[in-house]
Amino acid sequence: MKSAVVTGTSSGIGRACTKMLLDQGWRVFGISREPVVEEFTDRTYTPCRCDLTDTHATQKTCSAINKATGRKIHLLLNCAGMGAFAPHEEISASAIHTMIALNLEAPVMLSNIFLRSIRATNGFIINIASITAIHAAPRGCAYAATKAGLLHFSRSLFEETRRTGVKVACIMPDLTRTNFFNNLDFEPDDQPDTILEPETVAKAVKQIISAGKEGSVITEMVIRPQRFSIKRKA
Repeated sequence: MKSAVVTGTSSGIGRACTKMLLDQGWRVFGISREPVVEEFTDRTYTPCRCDLTDTHATQKTCSAINKATGRKIHLLLNCAGMGAFAPHEEISASAIHTMIALNLEAPVMLSNIFLRSIRATNGFIINIASITAIHAAPRGCAYAATKAGLLHFSRSLFEETRRTGVKVACIMPDLTRTNFFNNLDFEPDDQPDTILEPETVAKAVKQIISAGKEGSVITEMVIRPQRFSIKRKA
């Protein structure tokens, strides 16, 4: 049975990807601050409670996962993230710190810790970035910087490890229907062609894994709704 480590499994894209992997017969170690254990009753799902902005806790959790898998991991899927949007001078220092720690530092650290285990299986590292990695994001400068950094990290890591059989990919979704917008002053429009579903991103992950079985690597994927429309919250 193949083993996957997925971050951000309690909601949104991470939850959808976890469901997809379990349906495909994977063993999933789900890292989240508040794991939703009852949703994944499958015995192949292992919840791992961890705050990924805490370096010591992250190292401890990853060490336990490496031990449980015998240092053989087939997939690291970095989904966890957060965003703060406002004129840059209005965003707090703590919000900037959390975005950098969760959106960029954590995927880089997890890749560092699990790389040998993934190399042992010729496995995958898939990072969920954002359309802002390649498009300017007014009122989201710091957020966009973390996602652009994650894209460049993914590109560089692929070039570094491709000879060893490790497959590195970065998915850049546009607006997606998740709780990402809960604490923001805007949200996507209600029309179905203006927003992506988390399951759409999960299908992209599945496609990347399928391509890798055939000896090719989809290193980057951009997913966008047909139309762009957002609305301010009342």
